[in-house]
Amino acid sequence: MTSPTSIRMAGLIRLALPLAAAMLSAGAALAQAPELPDKVPVPELNQSQSAQEAAPADVPIPEPRPGDAPKPDQPATDKMDQQKSDQHQQARPQPPAVAPTPTEKPAAPKPPEKPAQAPEKKIPPDPRSAAVPQEKMPDEELACRRRLKSMGVDFEERKAERDAAVGCSVPYPIALKTLGKSLDINPESELNCQMAEAAARFAADIVQPAAKAELGAELKSVGQASAFVCRHRNGGGKLSEHAFGNALDIASFTLSDGRRIDIRPAPPEKEAKFLNAIRKAACGPFKTVLGPGSDADHSRHLHLDLAPRRNGGTFCQ
Repeated sequence: MTSPTSIRMAGLIRLALPLAAAMLSAGAALAQAPELPDKVPVPELNQSQSAQEAAPADVPIPEPRPGDAPKPDQPATDKMDQQKSDQHQQARPQPPAVAPTPTEKPAAPKPPEKPAQAPEKKIPPDPRSAAVPQEKMPDEELACRRRLKSMGVDFEERKAERDAAVGCSVPYPIALKTLGKSLDINPESELNCQMAEAAARFAADIVQPAAKAELGAELKSVGQASAFVCRHRNGGGKLSEHAFGNALDIASFTLSDGRRIDIRPAPPEKEAKFLNAIRKAACGPFKTVLGPGSDADHSRHLHLDLAPRRNGGTFCQ
C-alpha cells in the first residue's frame, strides 16, 4: 500500500517537469538573440551646419513657379516681397479692357406750362371820388335837410370827408343823433344826407310797425355797427359804399320793454319772423340788402346802402 508521502512527491514531480521544460526553451531563445551595444551613438550636428545640410537628402524640394523665379542680384527679402506682390496681383480682379458706358437716365418730364393769365381788369375810378364841396350847398342837399327836420330827426353838419389817395369822398356829411322823435341811433352815425333820410324812413315806416305787430312793443333805438368808413369792399377791388357815407350797418334793435333783438344767424322764432319781415321790406327803399346767410362778413348785421345801379336795380340776399 502506497503511503501519503509517496503520493505528494509524485504530484510535485508532475508539476515540476513542465516548468523545467519552459525554462529550457526560454534560455535557448535568449542565446540566439544578437547582442545590443551598451550605448546607441547619437549623431552630433555642427551649429554652423546649414538647414539644408541637416535635412535628409531624400526630402523633395518644390520647384519654383515661373513667377517665383529669383531675379539676378535680388536680395532674399526682395524676392519674398516680389512673391507677395505677384500673388496679390493674381488675386485682385483685373478691370475689363473696355469700361462699360453708363446708361443715360431718362430726362425728367417738363412741368406743364401754366396757361397765360388774362390781364387783370382795371376797375375804373368811381366818379364820386372826385366830388368836392362847393362854396354854396346845392339845392338838393338843402331840401334833404329840410325833410329830416320835418321828421323830427336830430343831426349835425360835419366837415367834408375826402381821401384822394383812396378815393373816399363825402362832400356834405351829417351826423345822425336820432332817427326821429323818441327814436335813437347809437352811436351817432356819419352819413350823406340821402342815406340818413333813407335810414330814418326805414326806422319809422318799416321797423316800428313790424316791432308792434310781431313783438308787441315799440322800437326804442337802433344799434349801428358801421356808417362812414374810408375803405374798399371786403372782397377787394371797388370802393365800399361806406367810403361815400352811403351805407349803414345795423347790428340790433332795442324795444320799449327793454328787449334787445340782435342780428344773428338763428334767432328765436318770434325774433326771426320780425327780422325777416323788415329785411324783405328793406329791399326797394335800399338798393343793397345783405345779412345772415349772405356771406360770413354779414352774419351779425344788416347791411343797407343806396349804391347807384343801372335802371335803379337792387341786390338783396
